[in-house]
Amino acid sequence: MRHDIQPNERAYTTKEAAEAVGIATPTVRKYGQVLERNGYEFFKDGDRRIFVRTDIEALKAIRDTENPIDVTAKFLAEQQKDRLETSNETDISLTDTYEQSIQDPEQLRSFLKVIANELAASREMNVQLTNDMAELKTTVSRLQQDHHVISSGVGNFSKKTHTRIEQLSSQQQKHYEELLEKEKERSESLRQELHHLREEQKKEWQAQNEFNKRLEESVQQKPQGGLGKLFAMFRK
Repeated sequence: MRHDIQPNERAYTTKEAAEAVGIATPTVRKYGQVLERNGYEFFKDGDRRIFVRTDIEALKAIRDTENPIDVTAKFLAEQQKDRLETSNETDISLTDTYEQSIQDPEQLRSFLKVIANELAASREMNVQLTNDMAELKTTVSRLQQDHHVISSGVGNFSKKTHTRIEQLSSQQQKHYEELLEKEKERSESLRQELHHLREEQKKEWQAQNEFNKRLEESVQQKPQGGLGKLFAMFRK
């Protein structure tokens, strides 16, 4: 297990590591996965990686390498393993010293200083997590507001469209009724005009029949001669 953090050493989040190395945050995650795949160890807070100075240097080495990334990552993992093994030997010696002379005020202050630095790094990480959570909440709230605005816009547009369709339907119905009424009036006018023409024609026929009847009676009353002879010829 890794335990090579130094006193007063700064801890970096993924975002801060990206800024320190000069690469994108997703690239830091990618490099971290490659390093872990080849045996490199990171400090972890749950599933989140915590970067220290040696990790930053490892990320820069991968960034600047001309070799395949896995080759460089494997080399860095082996370097870390050697460094940790050396550190373990030193830690054992220091532990024996602390156990034997924990009453020494200077050593006790140094020991407490290391703990304080680790707590400070943890607090800094917690502050970053709090800021990330606040930013996430703000983003979610903004997305919810955008969704509300879009939903309201769609609802208003649908309502306006429905109202417009109803207005057009009403106008078309009114126009159809007006045309139908005009057509009825025109048909009634034509019917009356036709009736009038028939009455006039009937009167004309009656007048003509009466005239023919009077003419025939007048001809029959006159002597047979002149026009009488002429009608007599037509009767034969």
